[in-house]
Amino acid sequence: MNVTEAGLTLIDPSAYADEARYHAACTLLRRESPVHRVDGPGYRPFWAVTKHADVLEIERQHELFLNAPRPLLSPAEAEDRVAASGLALRTLVHIDDPDHRVFRAIGADWFKPAAMRRMQERIDVLAKRYVDRMLEFGGSCDFATDIAAHYPLYVILSLLGLPESDFPRMLQLTQELFGGQDAERRRGETVDDQITVLLDFFAYFQELTAARRAVPTDDLASAIANGGLNDFDTASYYVIIATAGHDTTSSVIAGGLHALIENPAELARLRAEPALMASAVDEMIRWVTPVKEFMRTATRDYTLRDTKISEGDSLLLAYPSANRDEEVFTDPFRFDVGRSPNRHLAFGFGAHYCLGAALARMEAKALFTELLPRLRSVELAGEPSWIETLFVGGLKRLPISYRLT
Repeated sequence: MNVTEAGLTLIDPSAYADEARYHAACTLLRRESPVHRVDGPGYRPFWAVTKHADVLEIERQHELFLNAPRPLLSPAEAEDRVAASGLALRTLVHIDDPDHRVFRAIGADWFKPAAMRRMQERIDVLAKRYVDRMLEFGGSCDFATDIAAHYPLYVILSLLGLPESDFPRMLQLTQELFGGQDAERRRGETVDDQITVLLDFFAYFQELTAARRAVPTDDLASAIANGGLNDFDTASYYVIIATAGHDTTSSVIAGGLHALIENPAELARLRAEPALMASAVDEMIRWVTPVKEFMRTATRDYTLRDTKISEGDSLLLAYPSANRDEEVFTDPFRFDVGRSPNRHLAFGFGAHYCLGAALARMEAKALFTELLPRLRSVELAGEPSWIETLFVGGLKRLPISYRLT
C-alpha cells in the first residue's frame, strides 16, 4: 500500500469493517503523509488529518475550522441530493456558533454530573436487567445484537421519555441511518432511500414535538420541544440524541467485551482489580472509537505542519487514527485496561466535545461492573463482523458462549 492508496482507504466503507486494513493505512499516513490530500472518485477532495496533535489543533480553533457546510464525509451525489431535498440536518454536529451554543444549552443540564448522579441507580438497575437477560439466552448469544444494542437504547430513549413500544422502531431507524453504506443495514441502495429514513424520523419527532408542547412533561423530549427552536431544528435535535445517544455506546460495549475476550490477561487483570474499571472503560472507548470522522472547513488559509490549507478546503479528522498515534500512546495497539494517561479523542475536543460523554462512560462502567463478577467464562462462538460505514460504527455481530451466575 502506498500513501495514495492509504488515503483512498478513508473513503471506502468496507475499510472500517476491516480494522487491520484501516489501521495499516492510517499508520502509513501518520508516518509519511499526516496531512494528506484525498481526491477519490465520487467524493469532493479533502485533507485527511491523522495525527493526534493535528486533530487537536483543528478542534481547538472552532471559529477558524467550521462544521458547516460539510460536517460529515459523504459521496458528492449524497451531499447534493440531501441539500436539494431541504432535509440537511441541523444538529450539534452540523452547526457552529452562535447557533451551536444555543442548541447545546438546551440539553446541557440533562448531561451534567449532578444529573448523571441522579441517573446512576436507574442505570445500575438496567445493567443488571441486561446481564440477567444473558442468562435467559442459555449460555450463548449475539452480544452485539441481543445485549449491547438494547441497553443504551433503553437508557437514552427513557431519558427522552419515549414509550417502550417505540424502542424497536427507533433502533431500526438508527441502524438504517448510520448503516447507509452497509448492505445489511441500509434501507435501499439509493440516496433517496436514505432520505426516506430521515423523513420517517421527522414524522415521528414532529408528532412528539406537538405533544410535548401541548402537554409538557418532565423529560428531555419536553426540554427540547420547548427550547425555542423551530420545528425543523427541534426534529434535528431529537434525531442526534435518539441515534448517536445510544448507537455509539452500544459499539463501545460490544467492542469492549470483544477486546477483553481477545486479551484474556487484561480480562483477568480487570476482574482482579475492579478499581481499574474507569480506566478500562476509557480504554474501550479509545479502542473502538465509534465516531470515525468529522469534517471541518477552513475559513481562511492555514498551514498545518508543512501543508498549505486554503480557505474553503475540507479536512477530515480521523479519530481512530489519532487514537492509535504512536507519539501519544505507548504501545497503541495494545489493549491496556490500566492505561494512564489516556488522552483519547473519541469524544472530540473543545466546543464540540460530546454532550453525552459522561453518560456513555457511566453506562459502560455499570454494565461491566455487573457482568464481570458474574462471568465464569466467555469465548467467541463465531466470527465477529463490523459495520461498513464512513461515520459511526462498530461490531455488527459478536457471537459468544459463556457461563454466567
